Amino acid sequence: MDYRKLGPSGTVVTAYCLGTMTFGAEANEAASHKLLDDYFAWGGNFIDTADVYSAGKSEEIIGRWLKARPTEARQAIVATKGRFPMGNGPNDIGLSRRHLSQALDDSLRRLGLEQIDLYQMHAWDALTPIEETLRFLDDAVSSGKIGYYGFSNYVGWHIAKASEIAKARGYTRPVTLQPQYNLLVRDIELEIVAACQDAGMGLLPWSPLGGGWLTGKYKRDEMPTGATRLGENPNRGGESYAPRNALERTWAIIGVVEEIAKAHGVSMAQVALGWTAAQPGITSVILGARTPEQLADNLGAMKLKLSDDDMARLNEVSAPQPLDYPYGKGGINQRHRKIEGGR
Repeated sequence: MDYRKLGPSGTVVTAYCLGTMTFGAEANEAASHKLLDDYFAWGGNFIDTADVYSAGKSEEIIGRWLKARPTEARQAIVATKGRFPMGNGPNDIGLSRRHLSQALDDSLRRLGLEQIDLYQMHAWDALTPIEETLRFLDDAVSSGKIGYYGFSNYVGWHIAKASEIAKARGYTRPVTLQPQYNLLVRDIELEIVAACQDAGMGLLPWSPLGGGWLTGKYKRDEMPTGATRLGENPNRGGESYAPRNALERTWAIIGVVEEIAKAHGVSMAQVALGWTAAQPGITSVILGARTPEQLADNLGAMKLKLSDDDMARLNEVSAPQPLDYPYGKGGINQRHRKIEGGR
């Protein structure tokens, strides 16, 4: 495994993190424990979950695995998240001190831990003052309930505001952001990556395979069927079949990924993961494997070395396509200047 620092912190994690959103839903406890066993056998040490995954079952499954395997548990870096509803009441959701206090204690109990290594705010909360959330997180670090904290699904101004307020008030500062990022979804490069780099935060990309699209499992003129995410629900979220299938860009990217995979004698998934892991600011790439076979294939990306030409081809075919202003060429030109001056 390739080791990297958890953002600006001194804690070390592996470059590929085991995501556990499937635990308790698509994978039962025995299957989930098998994935954890295999991941740690490969040398992994970083687990990502959330309280809302399977309504707490994912955390409970991980907690029982950690209890049964004290050697692995000692090396495990555990990340979880809070923010989304865990009940029907008005205070069972959000980033208020009231909700986060309960959510954090519940996550600690389900995981069987005294401290969560990385506690992440699962999304922005427009109703709660950011100062309230940051003060809670600073207190949670001081009390030893969490080691570090980070964000997920924040946009550029959220990151900048939170980081600068934490700095100004002397609070513990965030170390990571967990965004969607893959060859099909690169818009975070327009502003969010720069905001994280400015704040000194590392990136933990989720959905690095674009919901399975970048594995080559979906065909242009064939509706997905069977035991795949889109086979079970073709309209699933942002990765739904019809909108992506209609974009020429989707199939151009998949075509280049396939060509490079064949040239290296590896799977398309390994190419897509290798590209993501090589991007600036990446701390660890979150793997969402549902079976041991998928996990083994994904972890094979550790051995793949994409050439400069491979990276250039992938970067070109998948480049974000913003309108001219403010993120296109016109806007970029306004934000830069030549050191020698001139028109």
